[in-house]
Order: sequence, then C-alpha cells, then structure tokens
Amino acid sequence: MCIKHIAKRILLLLLIFIFILSFNRTFASEENELNLNARSCIVLDRTSKKILYGKNEFNKVKMASTTKIMTATIILENCDLSQTVTVSKKAAGTGGSRLGLKTGDKITIRDLLYGLLLVSGNDAAVALAETCSGSIPDFANLMNKKAEELGLTSTHFETPHGLDSDNHYTTAYELAILSDYALNNSTFLNIVGTKNYTITINGYPKNLTNTNELLGNLSGVYGIKTGFTNGANRCLVTACKRGNMDIICVVLGCDTKKFRGSDSTKLINYAFDNFEYVNIENILNEEFNKWKGENKNYFNIEKGTSQDLQISISNIDTLIVPIKKDEINSLKVDFNIDKNLSAPIYKDTVIGKFRTYTSSRTILEGDIIASQDINKKDIFYYFKDFLKNYSIILNNVTNNIL
Repeated sequence: MCIKHIAKRILLLLLIFIFILSFNRTFASEENELNLNARSCIVLDRTSKKILYGKNEFNKVKMASTTKIMTATIILENCDLSQTVTVSKKAAGTGGSRLGLKTGDKITIRDLLYGLLLVSGNDAAVALAETCSGSIPDFANLMNKKAEELGLTSTHFETPHGLDSDNHYTTAYELAILSDYALNNSTFLNIVGTKNYTITINGYPKNLTNTNELLGNLSGVYGIKTGFTNGANRCLVTACKRGNMDIICVVLGCDTKKFRGSDSTKLINYAFDNFEYVNIENILNEEFNKWKGENKNYFNIEKGTSQDLQISISNIDTLIVPIKKDEINSLKVDFNIDKNLSAPIYKDTVIGKFRTYTSSRTILEGDIIASQDINKKDIFYYFKDFLKNYSIILNNVTNNIL
C-alpha cells in the first residue's frame, strides 16, 4: 500500500477519534461539571415527572433504609396509627440502626413510624411489619404488590428495613417515583419533614432527631429519607421546593455521608439554577392552529362520507414542563399526522403525533386525535347519493325543456 493511501487512512482515523472524543466530552460535560461521587442518581420534577438529571438512574442497586419509604406507605394505607403495639423478641433483636426497642415494649404505630423515618429504626420496621401482616415475608408481599401497582418493574423488596440482600433492590428512577407517591400522603409528608419529635415508649418520653442532614440546612428541603448499609453505601432521598418548582433528588452508592450530602446539594442547586417551568400550552395551540390553517383539505379518507376531518390534541397530564433556561427560546413543535385514512374513523382515534423539543432534548410528546366520527360509505349512502344526483339531472333536463 502506498504512503499516500496510508496517510489518508491515518487522517480519517484521526478525524473519527476527534469526533468521538468531542461527542463524549459534550455528553459528559454536565457530569464532569458536577463531579459526583454517587454511583447512581436522579433529579425528578414532581409536576411533570420529567427527569432533569440522571446518572445510571435505571441501574438496579441496593437501597438500604430508603426501603422504609415503602414500609411507611404500606403502614399508612393499611393500619390504624393509634393502635398500641407490643414489641416482639424478633423486632427487639433486629440489628443495624435502631430506635432502641426491647421485648415487651408498648408503643403506638404512629410513634413507630416516627422511629422508622426519623432515626431509621430497623427494630421499628420489623415491629410494624409484624403488626400489619404477621410476618416479614407476608409484609414483603404487600410491598411488592404496591410496587407492581406503581409500575416499579425494576424494584423488589424482601424486608421492611433494607438490610443487604441480593433480591432487595430498586433504581434511582423508581425510588424517585415511589417517593413522589409517598409524599402525597399528608401524614408521611409531615413525619419526614419533622426535625425533632418526642415519642412515648411504655409511657416514657423519648426524643428523636431526624438523620436527614439537609433538612433545615438547605433551602427548600422538606424530607425525606437517609440510608446506609455496607452493600448500598450512603444513600439519600431529598424533596425540595423553591418557588413553584418541586423536585425529588435521589443519590445512591455514595462513599461517605459527606459525599451524599454534597452530591445532593449539587444536584438540587443544579436543577433550580438551570431549569424553569414553561407553560407550553399556548405555544402548542398556536403551532397546531397554524398547521391546520396551512393544511386545509389535507385528508384523503378512503370511502369516507366526508373528507373534512376535525382533529385535536389529546388530553395531556401536564403542560407545565421544566426546560433549561438557555433552551427556552429554541423550543419547537413538530406534527406527524397521517394523511391517507380509511373510513370508518371514530372520535378519539389516534391519527398522528406531536413532539415539542429544544436543541438538545424532547420536552413533550402526545397524540393527535379525531374530534368526530366519519362513517364509511355503504349501499344506502350510494343509493341516496344516486337519488340526489338523479334529482339534479332531472331538474336540469326539465328546465331546459321548459
């Protein structure tokens, strides 16, 4: 092979290498800028359920005591919080982080929940599970059933406390979805937002302090749960609201408590510094009306009794969407609508899609639907049409004769 051809190949390989390097740098620029320690993390907008930031957010990982978000949810939906519980030997003997329960202690379910969520008591978790379902396996069944109801397909529970187990896992994304659901319960919301609380065990007071280091120390934080095991490392789920923006931040697999706090702070500040809610309804409707104006007589409906199909945008859960501030002006809308259709067409039939997007990401997608029925021509339609045309011809002939 001549030197000229070798030089061309080397140049081509060099250009490909430069392109790949440039792409990777662009793709990883935000992560490098944040310099995160967490193995996986996510920032989820609670209003739109959009992901504002993610790193390995769909990877299955151990979740440690963030498990107790589901534990509390099951208790709140199935138990009387005023009920007094007698602590079993099994519950009292549970290791790890503890509320400090002893065999035979008497405590209400409500106070056990504070012990579960503020100081992450594994003993409280077992006492609650046994009270609710009779055993840990039966309680885990309730947890997994709830996970299935919420669509958490990459989540599985074996215990109410989250001590390491290969078959006990979730993802940062699904933990954020679970947390969003749990926070809709006002009692849960109140408990995880409590910095200090006094419970009663056997009639004696016991003061508790929330283990969430960001609660009361970072603007807007109002919950929700810490976690740590040797397998999961340091974990933290945080809910934060500033102005009208409400987010959930999940960091999993941090090496130290300091890292989980600093990573969470970085992610939370990143979200509020870089995103802004935009109500895109006006933009969407304006572009849709413009499309319809430019595409009159657009449809070709085979055997349709009419070619004048009215269309509309399908119902969308939310039109308030967080968009990166430097991309708001680049927001665009595309419509992909079927032109050739076959009758019959029924109201609410999907006949196309819309997509709103910026220069870097898709913001919102949805359906374009038929707003009316259009029937298929049948023999009666053709007979009626024949009579109509025959009547017109007959009138014309009669007028010419006269």
